[in-house]
Amino acid sequence: MSTLAAMELSLHRLRMLRELHRKGTVTAAAGALHYSASAVSQQLAQLERDVGVQLFERLGRRVQLTELGTLLAEHAEEILDSVGRATHALENAQDGLSARLTAGVWASVASGLLPPALTALASEHPGIEVRTRELAPEETAGAVRDGTLDFSFVIDYSDYPMPWDPALAREVVAVERLHAAAPTGVVPEPAVSLTELAEHPWVLAGPRSHFGRAVRIACQQRGFEPKIAHEVEEQATALAMVGSGLGVTLVSDLGLSLLPPGVDIVALTEPVMRRVSIAYRAKGTPRPSLRLVIDAVRAAAAEKGLGASATLP
Repeated sequence: MSTLAAMELSLHRLRMLRELHRKGTVTAAAGALHYSASAVSQQLAQLERDVGVQLFERLGRRVQLTELGTLLAEHAEEILDSVGRATHALENAQDGLSARLTAGVWASVASGLLPPALTALASEHPGIEVRTRELAPEETAGAVRDGTLDFSFVIDYSDYPMPWDPALAREVVAVERLHAAAPTGVVPEPAVSLTELAEHPWVLAGPRSHFGRAVRIACQQRGFEPKIAHEVEEQATALAMVGSGLGVTLVSDLGLSLLPPGVDIVALTEPVMRRVSIAYRAKGTPRPSLRLVIDAVRAAAAEKGLGASATLP
């Protein structure tokens, strides 16, 4: 008992314990936290030494929580939630706001929307620091729920809304239109329907990605399956292949910042839209610093003509 009374708990290690409890394996916990499995194992072993009781037991190659480990993991949820509330309270009490937030982003948001938003934020609130981590759009919401990120950008398409987690809140910051991207001269008309692109080869992300799935659904709802000639995940890579004459794709307003030479942008006669939102944990009200970030991103989107007041068809 003297060891327990003197123990000092590391919040960093408690987050790892919480993820092990949630995910069930060290590998899954490490993936959620963006660490190697060996690094997580070492930190959990140190946590066990810090506490002075057995928290884990091995079953073959798996690590399982003991009853005491489960008990501590359940308290870790409460401790980490309390830390979040304390951070919120301290921010509210400050005259000059100071905070560090970590955001989940993807390429077109990072290149097209964040730079003007963060520049404006730094000018008006220099004490707020926003760090970013690039993830696939379909991964960012889970990282917010798990506490790895403070907030993330998420998307919904007019033909394919994203399933939503009630543990998260979200606020729309921009609405984008999708456009056809074709090799120069291949589509001479100023506007084209998706159906008219049915016979062209396509360059598109895989069906497991939210974007790749959304475009396939949009095509299917218009009566055809796109002929995928090249399956690539990065929008910049897809556009480079389009510029080389290898097929057509779709690109959002923010993705136009990634446009290489040799690509024509053609309007779609039947709009395909997507809504960009900021997701954060739903407990309580957003931190004051996060509220300022949301406002700055919204203002940057409005400056680009992508105001959040637009509606999906």
